[in-house]
Amino acid sequence: MSASSDAPTLLIKIFGRDRPGITAGLFRTLAGYGLDVVDIEQTVTRGRITLCALVTAPATGVATEGALRATVHGWAESVGLQAEILSGTGDNPPRGHGRSHVTVLGHPLTAGATAAVTAAITATGGNIDRIFRLAKYPVTAVEFAVSGVPTGELRTVLAPESSALGVDVAVVSAGLQRRAQRLVVMDVDSTLIQDEVIELFAGHAGCEAEVAGVTARAMRGELDFEQSLHARVALLAGLDASVVEKVRAQVRLTPGARTLVRTLKRLGYQVGVVSGGFTQVTDALREELGLDFAAANTLEIVDGRLTGRVTGEIVDRAGKARLLRSFAAAAGVPLAQTVAIGDGANDLDMLNAAGLGVAFNAKPLVREAAHTAVNVPFLDTVLYLLGITREEVEAAGVAE
Repeated sequence: MSASSDAPTLLIKIFGRDRPGITAGLFRTLAGYGLDVVDIEQTVTRGRITLCALVTAPATGVATEGALRATVHGWAESVGLQAEILSGTGDNPPRGHGRSHVTVLGHPLTAGATAAVTAAITATGGNIDRIFRLAKYPVTAVEFAVSGVPTGELRTVLAPESSALGVDVAVVSAGLQRRAQRLVVMDVDSTLIQDEVIELFAGHAGCEAEVAGVTARAMRGELDFEQSLHARVALLAGLDASVVEKVRAQVRLTPGARTLVRTLKRLGYQVGVVSGGFTQVTDALREELGLDFAAANTLEIVDGRLTGRVTGEIVDRAGKARLLRSFAAAAGVPLAQTVAIGDGANDLDMLNAAGLGVAFNAKPLVREAAHTAVNVPFLDTVLYLLGITREEVEAAGVAE
């Protein structure tokens, strides 16, 4: 039963070396006084427990409360713990409006970076209501529950701190939709996989350096994607179609990619890819990883050889955003509950259209424009931005 705003309550804090049975022991001690439990919170850090219980004060007055205090202190001492009991009234004050989850990823996460991020939260007028570690490897991921400031404002303030401090900071709205069934759509080249597929094809055509230079300019936004695509594909003209299998064999998944996809699928998410690369590779990835959606350009093959052309509608910057919307409609998922992940300028429209756009080891232009950025080489760290802990990943039996 919740305490009314003016009802007497006691905050009982127990701390010391953790061992089995402490929580049960405390509440057995309290049970004889006919108290109602208003709130409980417990943390264990490096074998040290802090257990807080907010309970209604004894109805029979000061004498009984004194006896309760003596009983609790006596029990705590008997099991090698310390106790602190504070009198007050009512429950915890309600959290402020504008609730957000702030996830900080560090490799490592330094005290200086943590100080700067928390100071920035305070400077916005936000209050840190709870702190929780999501993961200790391959990065340290810590989540702050923040209230009292709009999510957009908090994100605007924390983004510069992230870049300056060498940590990744993601700010998302709190609420049920964070854990609701969602759709995650990823870019492929240099996101889901470590490679640029067209450069792998170019390696077999002897023009890898030339194609790589054009690719880099396109990803920085210096060239129109469609024009650069046609120019690069033209250099592949005449390659034997058997090169497709050779390129598929060369493709390397990004570390954590398989873990990310399998975990999302176990949790009921739908997962898709959109690529400025080629269906000859993305179709194979769709089958291998069990993806729900996949779209890319298609290399034209005639008489067993690449013609140097692509067929069908080009998947470019605007096309990726259009496909995100199409996948979301097919999945029955509102755009607000979608996540997009990418690294290049041609991913920007998709990242901005999604409920959460994640720049993964991206170019500076993309990092600045996306909702959040991840700058560690592990794709499964995106799970932490969704509030999924490393322990949950491992419990699902899908960690790489």
